[in-house]
Amino acid sequence: MIAVHPGKRARPGANTAAVARLCHALSDETRLAILERLRGGEQCVCNLADLLSAGQSRLSFHLKTLRDAGLVVDRRDGRWVHYSINPAALSLLRDYLESLPSAPGPAGKGEAGCCRK
Repeated sequence: MIAVHPGKRARPGANTAAVARLCHALSDETRLAILERLRGGEQCVCNLADLLSAGQSRLSFHLKTLRDAGLVVDRRDGRWVHYSINPAALSLLRDYLESLPSAPGPAGKGEAGCCRK
């Protein structure tokens, strides 16, 4: 598990494994739908199941993937579990994406001159 801790910001490019885990977690429509539901704030798992019409085992799988990636955090309240978006994960992803060049040059025309004869 790669942890992305709330309140901590990583240096861009410093944790590419965490960014890869975040991207993997974001690569599924069901997980994106869960994040959309959490956009408004913390939700009980029972509300997520109702909103997504998802079976409990399917929902648990996707929530575990999101939690393991650090995109969501959970809070237990008796027998219920409440989930919310982890802002630190979004900051890490945003910082990484902002560190990428916005307009790369044409392939093969770099400073290294690797395509010169």
